[in-house]
Amino acid sequence: MRLSKNSLLRVLHYLIPLGILLTCIFLRWQDVPFVDQMRMSVFDTYQRIAPRPFEDVGVRIIDIDEKSLEELGQWPWPRTRLAGLVYRLRSAGARVVGFDVVFAEPDRTSPARVVKDWPKGREIGEITALAESLPDHDSLFAKFIRGTGQVVTAIQLSTKKLETPPRQIGNFSVSGEAGRQLSDFIAVLPGAAKNLDVIEEAASGNALVNVSPGQDGVVRRVPLLAALDYDLPAIGMPIYPTLSMEMLRVLQDAPRTMNVRLSGASGSARWTQSEGVEAIRVGAVTIPTDYAGYMWVHFTGHKPERYISAVDVMTDKLPADSLRNTYVLIGTSAAGLLDLRSTPLDRVLPGVEVHAEMLEQMLLGHFLTRPYWAAESESLALLLIGLFFVFAVPRLGAVWPAVIGGTLAFGAAGISWWAYDAKLLLIDPVYPLVSLLAVYLATSSIGFMRTEGERRQVRTAFGNYLSPALVNELSRHPERLKLGGETRDMTLMFCDVRGFTSISEGFKSNPQGLTRLINRLLTPLTKCILDREGTIDKYMGDCIMAFWNAPLDVENHAHHACDSALAMRQALDVLNTERLAEAKRDNEPFLPLNIGIGINCGDCLVGNMGSDQRFDYSVLGDAVNLASRLEGQSKNYGVDIVLGEEVAKRVENDFATLELDLIAVKGKSEAVHIFALLGDGKLCHTDAFRNCAALHKSMLAAYRQQHWQEAENLIAQCRQASRGIGALAGLYDMYAERIATFRTSPPPADWNGVFVATSK
Repeated sequence: MRLSKNSLLRVLHYLIPLGILLTCIFLRWQDVPFVDQMRMSVFDTYQRIAPRPFEDVGVRIIDIDEKSLEELGQWPWPRTRLAGLVYRLRSAGARVVGFDVVFAEPDRTSPARVVKDWPKGREIGEITALAESLPDHDSLFAKFIRGTGQVVTAIQLSTKKLETPPRQIGNFSVSGEAGRQLSDFIAVLPGAAKNLDVIEEAASGNALVNVSPGQDGVVRRVPLLAALDYDLPAIGMPIYPTLSMEMLRVLQDAPRTMNVRLSGASGSARWTQSEGVEAIRVGAVTIPTDYAGYMWVHFTGHKPERYISAVDVMTDKLPADSLRNTYVLIGTSAAGLLDLRSTPLDRVLPGVEVHAEMLEQMLLGHFLTRPYWAAESESLALLLIGLFFVFAVPRLGAVWPAVIGGTLAFGAAGISWWAYDAKLLLIDPVYPLVSLLAVYLATSSIGFMRTEGERRQVRTAFGNYLSPALVNELSRHPERLKLGGETRDMTLMFCDVRGFTSISEGFKSNPQGLTRLINRLLTPLTKCILDREGTIDKYMGDCIMAFWNAPLDVENHAHHACDSALAMRQALDVLNTERLAEAKRDNEPFLPLNIGIGINCGDCLVGNMGSDQRFDYSVLGDAVNLASRLEGQSKNYGVDIVLGEEVAKRVENDFATLELDLIAVKGKSEAVHIFALLGDGKLCHTDAFRNCAALHKSMLAAYRQQHWQEAENLIAQCRQASRGIGALAGLYDMYAERIATFRTSPPPADWNGVFVATSK
């Protein structure tokens, strides 16, 4: 089945925006880079507007800064110096010490290694033997780590393959998602940079220092755990915690097993099909995560209060008790050591401070989260509001959906900000709003193009009910589209369908069929008018109002109107013939269509009339009202075309007309002569018509003189003479009925034959 152009446009008005909506939802779930970056930019803005307030909970960074390198020498320092640093920290009251440094290579300053670089001489053997008898710096460092306790060393997962994996001290248990492995969700890397075995064996914890910046190089979230692609007997892939979380475990002297709760675990408030990590419990602290086990960092920004220069610790320059009950991370801010990161608040920040901020949040129980249901909620809101736009804009227009959409946009932004500021939840308002804007623009743009197309069709359609001359005139002179008018001599026509109520009753269950029938009727009738320089003023249901001689002059406009009326009669006959054949074919009842036409001439006011907001080119005047009344009287006189007296005078030599009556139509006290239009000039000049017209004229004279018998005799003759000329039987029946009434109830003696109409 082929769709019309308009039907296709209507379908596309829904399909194209719907396709855009579904594409936006698809891109959202694919997490394409630009979508993710858009979301991250919003969350960064929130953090810049309202960063986490800094609360000093005792997290300190022992900073291997430029000052320390200048006074104590270049990096790497001897492990004996680092051993002294650990000893001083623990002695000063630091509760836990975490290294943001990997000790992957042996200490070159160990005596046995230094002597290898000395020149060969006679004493080298003795010196080598003496050096080998001295303590190895790595072993000494490991003894200090073991002896002081509560020290966490670092692992850097990478793409570099290792023969043996780093030591896994903290283990993980998993609840929820039966049959799923933790490695199904978290990051898995093929290799790692690990500490020397002797150092690892001495540590209380071994942890990741990876911070995983986003695609734009900005750190926003950090993996709390990651796996190494290495198969260990009995346990499979080793999994390592991040530095801050391992320090939290060691600090609490918690069991080595930390619990990872997946989204399907018992007690999880899961209402979607999302899968992945939901939270990690370390001792008494539960840390919410995203599906891949990442923790969102709620930054305070760089705080100098966190930092203590390593050289100040080594030279005992710190005030007493300044490190008591602190949680210490050892890292570097020196630019040359390449541990600098970018965050939403700082373009350059030492990586160790990211771990410090995370540890602060864990100690405070302050967690910024993007709940697992956020993506589903955002997509559901996008779908529902998008469908509203898809279906509402074509019906309501662009304005009200825009107002509603703007309200929803402000509401979504407000809710998102409230969720962040009050509940520490990250809800993305921007991508749904941008997607909805795309859907709205597509819908309204298609609507605009469709409207413009309809306007073009309307301009084309003006030719169906306005004279082409008017369309051209208004196209050339649009300034004429203003309120006001002019008085012109015009011919007016009203045409109405007879018995339309009975016809419409047959279409109670098929209103579309009634519409098609009316269009099928009005189309040829309209063409008859327009082809003869007429203008359609308006359609009123099954009625047509038309006029001639405006806005441009039309010569012999009364003739054009009469010619149009006769053509309309012929067009109606053709249509009824077609409908009769269709009714017989479909075995359906047939009701013929009949019309009544009233035509009148006179001076009228014509022009653009209405209000400043809307006006129509129309016509007003007494002649218009009379034309309407004449059309209404056609059914009473049993003829289909009734002319006013002025029209009859103008066309009497070119059209076959007969006077119908002297009548005072309803609403008028003055009587007028009205006439029937029977045919064109050919009929007018036939002997049969002339004979009929003479008898008819005599009949009217006898009737008005109250010569009832003579009038009745002439009626009989008129019936005989009118055969083949026109359908006048109803007219003569009416006069016969009047005469019968007047015989029993005679009119006044001064009666002049005027009939006072009581109906329109």
